[in-house]
Amino acid sequence: MSRPVIGISTYQDPARWGVWEMPAVLLPAGYPRLVRAAGGLAVLLPPDDARDAARDTVAALDGLVIAGGADVEPARYGAVADPRTGPPARERDAWELALIRAAIEREVPLLGICRGMQLLNVALGGTLHQHLDDHTGGPGVFGSHPVTPVPGTAYADAVPETAVVPAYHHQAVDRLGGGLVASAHTPDGTVEALELPGHGSLVLGVQWHPEMGEDTRVMAALVGAAGARAAGARAALSPRTPDRRSRAPRTPVS
Repeated sequence: MSRPVIGISTYQDPARWGVWEMPAVLLPAGYPRLVRAAGGLAVLLPPDDARDAARDTVAALDGLVIAGGADVEPARYGAVADPRTGPPARERDAWELALIRAAIEREVPLLGICRGMQLLNVALGGTLHQHLDDHTGGPGVFGSHPVTPVPGTAYADAVPETAVVPAYHHQAVDRLGGGLVASAHTPDGTVEALELPGHGSLVLGVQWHPEMGEDTRVMAALVGAAGARAAGARAALSPRTPDRRSRAPRTPVS
């Protein structure tokens, strides 16, 4: 059986390699590595501002990951920027919000990681805390903290125990978006995972960075949901083979 195709959002930034320095489409290597470890086939999704780009992109995928990165522009959730909020990444916000909405509309399994979880919340009308202390290990250094699942959620099905996770964020979910529920918390009460129950596919966000650790269970939940969706689609498209046992006997022609 072929591996489920998992798209991962990317972003454009200046980069330097060899003798070159120019804009590049970037994504930390941990993301595709985690997808492969969980049994998926990773494809990278560069920003595209064409009218139907997000819809057409999602239609070609079995699952979608929205990667971590820059702060979401506060105007997206009706807030004034805090001085500690980073500069806006408007092109990236627009692209990833369009991908999220297309995935929800088409019932394509979705995993938002860090910024991706925050964007999922914003896409459904939620808001963010613009600054928290003590959720990183310092500038450019991942910290760690325990995360406890909420029983009965999809996240708890994947990771039923309290787990120590790699984290690097200074923003977090404030008011939950429509239909979303919190599915994990840190000891200080920060929402560390959220999901959309009752949807036709897995819609999950985690505030930490599973691609920086060895635990594949969150990504495996996405890849599993993507594989089940792909199998269902293949079955729906396959021509049905008549059941010979159910045929009525032919009447002899005299």
